[in-house]
Order: sequence, then C-alpha cells, then structure tokens
Amino acid sequence: MSDPSLVVDRRPAGEPERGGAGTALIAWLATLLIRVLRASVRLRFHDDATVRSWERQRQRFVIVFWHRHLPLMRYAYCGNRMNVLISRSRDGEVLARVMARFGVRASRGSSSRGGAAGLRDLLRAAKSGSDIALAPDGPRGPLREVQPGAVLLAAASGLPLVPVAIAASRSRQLHSWDRMPVPLPGSRVHVVYGEPLRVPRDARVEEWAPRIQAAINDAEQRAEKLARGEEA
Repeated sequence: MSDPSLVVDRRPAGEPERGGAGTALIAWLATLLIRVLRASVRLRFHDDATVRSWERQRQRFVIVFWHRHLPLMRYAYCGNRMNVLISRSRDGEVLARVMARFGVRASRGSSSRGGAAGLRDLLRAAKSGSDIALAPDGPRGPLREVQPGAVLLAAASGLPLVPVAIAASRSRQLHSWDRMPVPLPGSRVHVVYGEPLRVPRDARVEEWAPRIQAAINDAEQRAEKLARGEEA
C-alpha cells in the first residue's frame, strides 16, 4: 500500500464475498492448515500485559506487524472484535474468507481505489468499538517498509499502535516476496509485543513512519533472539 486510501468491505464478519468454489476451497484448506499449525506449536507470549489489560477493559488499539508474520498473528489477539486490513486482490479474497472463519472482520483496502472514504469507514469501525490490525508493508511490499496508511490511521483515530512480531525456534522460509517463515511442528513460537506508540494528531508521515518501522523491527529482533535461545 503506497497510499493511505482504503476500500472497506462493510459486510458482517463471517459473511464472505461472492466467489467461485475454488476460492472457497482454498480458504477452507488455508483455515485448516493454520489451525493444524497452531495445534502443533507451543506459543510463548512476551510483554503482553498491557495488551491483555486493554482487551479485558475493551480499550481499543491497533496491532501493527510485518506481513511475513501473518499465519499465526490471529493468536496474538485475544479480544472480542477485530478489523484487519486486507487487499482487494484475489489472494486478499482468500485471506478475507479465512479471517471470517476466525471471527475477524475484513476491511478490504487498495492503494488505487477508494480514497478518503475508505479511511473514514475504517475509522468508524474503530469508533464503534473494534480493534484494528494491519501489516503496514503489505500486501506486496516493499518488505519491512511502513507505508503512510498506518501513520494516518493512528493519528486520525488517536488509538495506540502496538508492534507485534513472531519467531519460531524452527521454521521453513517460503520463496515469497515477504520471505514468510512458517513454523515447523513442535517448535516454540515466541510472540513479542513492543511498547505502544501514541501518534499525535498532527504527526508527519516522514517522521513517524520510520519510528513505527523501528518499533516493529525491534520486536522482530527480540522474537528472533528468543527463538534462538539467546534471551530468557
């Protein structure tokens, strides 16, 4: 996403967009694989006290993470209402269906269509009580580069950004643009939460995008150290 403009899907959670049987089958298989993967690994959470407290109190926030950590990111959230930004691509339709099966609402976004109306709609979701999740380098990169949407969303909503990263003691890296690491069965998966960032209303993208980027990178580096056993 090179632009903060979003196109948002207003459908209720669990109600997927119309599509072919092939899309539905792929989404079903992907959901099954994620659940099997989750059941096969041991999750360890680090520095999550603030987020767990906010979830219990229904105090809203925004989770930001690199696209490469997407497969198990659903399990980093234990609240009761989440909107996640997903592209309007064909792959995005599959992902939207998968997220619906996990009870997560899909806000369908694109840098080429929708304009400010989409951003306003996502903000309305936040104001109505939904937490937000987005990968600010998705859906196609550049890898680990925060695009303007994350900054403008945080500034307009007033919600704190929580950087989250995941790393496994054993994983296999895919040949995808984001070099996605897939945890192997039996591995320990470390979920690290960084210090929340509060972006001011008058935040400048050129100032805050690098700050958010550094915060997610810091969380990722710590998760990787934990996965290697270099940190208790």
